Amino acid sequence: MNNPWDAFGIELDHLVVAAASLEEGSQWLQERLGVPLQPGGRHAGWGTHNRLLQLGAGTYLELIAPDPEQPAPIGARPFGLDSPELRALLAERPRLVHFVVRTARLQDAANAIGYDPGPVMRMSRGALSWQITVPPDGRPAGGGLLPTLIQWDVDIEALHPSRVLNASGVHLVELRITLPGDLRLLLSGLERDPRVRLASPGEDGARIGLSASLSTPLGRVRID
Repeated sequence: MNNPWDAFGIELDHLVVAAASLEEGSQWLQERLGVPLQPGGRHAGWGTHNRLLQLGAGTYLELIAPDPEQPAPIGARPFGLDSPELRALLAERPRLVHFVVRTARLQDAANAIGYDPGPVMRMSRGALSWQITVPPDGRPAGGGLLPTLIQWDVDIEALHPSRVLNASGVHLVELRITLPGDLRLLLSGLERDPRVRLASPGEDGARIGLSASLSTPLGRVRID
């Protein structure tokens, strides 16, 4: 079979920054990037809400946090927000915790990607609707190093968040994913995107995890 990244047109969609609260995360990001985030919305039934920032070239940044105005969800919040380990880290500061890739053939891609991203769930907010893979325990595969898959059920060229968000002056220069060799093989197709770099632990002193280099009105900024 062809590389699933090519076969199903999988490409980078957005970065996920998690915070203990939306206000704390918004302030933390604005101080570093020099621009405010735009309103997002609530994820009804999931216990989360978000704010967004355009990053150019069909990508954006999502800041997500527990929504205190919603009742506790029946299941786990997405992106590991309910895990004690992540909650302890977020008590120190917001974190770049995950990234999401998009495809127009979500179920086929999920079956062929080489790891289990979780079952496909449907979500919507306003004019937006999408399908997304969500592990039952809310924890993304590979500790967040293997991406969630999303399929937008809208015209990507017209209604995708990266199209409707205001230009921010912030651009993704590099998403660096540092992970063990066996996991690197699963993501080799992602390096078609010149902004993505796969690294091994210890390379240039890097530790396992995610970091993003961003061009901003304040200069080059790195978040992790």
